Amino acid sequence: MQKLILITGAISAGLSVAIGAFGAHALKDMLEASGRLDTFNTAVAYQFYHSLALLIIGGLMFNIPHKFMHYAAGTQLAGIFLFSGSLYLLCLSGNPKWGMVTPFGGLLFITGWILLTAAVLKST
Repeated sequence: MQKLILITGAISAGLSVAIGAFGAHALKDMLEASGRLDTFNTAVAYQFYHSLALLIIGGLMFNIPHKFMHYAAGTQLAGIFLFSGSLYLLCLSGNPKWGMVTPFGGLLFITGWILLTAAVLKST
């Protein structure tokens, strides 16, 4: 399972770089015209930060084999999909309803960090 989490984190981090570059070059004019460039950059940044979180969790799982580590990884990944994914869809579709999904992704990010903390505390 650790290997899968590490691979997922690495792929997601690489995708965040590719998506960010695509936005900065191919979508820049459209994002600026719609006033969504900052929103797009936020989606990329949060995807990258939480991809790094997946890599950290995957690495820590070798020394902290607690079930909360698995839950932490799952909530971080789900958070990436809901938070960053909803912002990408908002930027590309122009449909503001996607913004209603974003806070749920944020809650999953917070939950993931809490679960990571709990796993570390339980390991000592």
